[in-house]
Amino acid sequence: MNVTKTVASSPRGEIAIYKITNAAGAWVELSALGAGINAVVVPDKEGNLENVALGYADAASYIGDGPCMGKIPGRYANRIAAGKFTLDGVDYQLEINNGPNALHGGSEGFFNKIWDSEATDCGVVFSLVSPDGEAGYPGTLKVTAEYTWTDACELRLVIKATTDKKTVINLTNHAYFNLRGEASGSVLGQKLMLNCSHFLVTDENLTPTGEIAPVAGTPMDFTTAKTLGEDIRKPFPALAYGKGYDNCYAIDGAQKGEITLAAVLEDEATGRVLEVSTTQPAVQIYTGNWLSGCPATRSGNRTYFDYDGVAIECQGMPDAPNHPNFPSQVLDKGEQYEHTISFLFKTK
Repeated sequence: MNVTKTVASSPRGEIAIYKITNAAGAWVELSALGAGINAVVVPDKEGNLENVALGYADAASYIGDGPCMGKIPGRYANRIAAGKFTLDGVDYQLEINNGPNALHGGSEGFFNKIWDSEATDCGVVFSLVSPDGEAGYPGTLKVTAEYTWTDACELRLVIKATTDKKTVINLTNHAYFNLRGEASGSVLGQKLMLNCSHFLVTDENLTPTGEIAPVAGTPMDFTTAKTLGEDIRKPFPALAYGKGYDNCYAIDGAQKGEITLAAVLEDEATGRVLEVSTTQPAVQIYTGNWLSGCPATRSGNRTYFDYDGVAIECQGMPDAPNHPNFPSQVLDKGEQYEHTISFLFKTK
């Protein structure tokens, strides 16, 4: 494995950029800004290499972008209703930055920070310290995000964290994929299968109501593979609220500490397949419904349009601190938060 480092300038300081190339010439690019995935270049069924992860032309464009492109949001990915939660009788108020909700840890969340970084033999370890009270969250949180890239074209992310005071935490990666190529246009013709028979019902603000409903008989059902666009225009509350899929699914058979298949994305034209597995209990599917207006694409010839990529975000459930029936996202002093997300690229 070949790991090389370059540095890009930005208004917030130098950003370390790492390129990791495997024996077959497939490679990934990772950035210290938001501990993010900037590119994933993998072969199709004919052996042609193409970047299948959406990204920007300029490293500094990732700062403050709406799509949270390829980065790790935190301290709590996804939404917390009204930005409020209670721990041990103490009420906490977070920044409201998404309608009535707190989203992704606030406007200056982990995704807008330049993480410390260190190369390994086959990847990179990014690290970050979030001080007590930052964005309203209790406890000093120490986080590491370790990426590894293999000759089998598996990009594996292991996220760990500890705190000195009880807090809430939910960390994921927010990469967008298009298996035909990052600048190839709409992703809605690609097929998705989810190992998920239930989804989280939300209100019109995409805030979970607490109900975990079966997908059977609804447009939310991906238990059998279908194209992302097959049902996206059907009249259904969840699809109307988000202008497409922007919904969290409970992963069937998820057990703490065990890797479970969450999703399979496939592009028939290129033969590329992405298998996503995780130790997390849930996966958010977001079909890039609001990508238009983002910074210039990595290919440089235009900006992305809505539905040009799909985010498959393995995570804890949104607003879990306010729903006792959801898996707990509380982290106590002396405990370690640890989760794995695997992106395995194959062909068929």
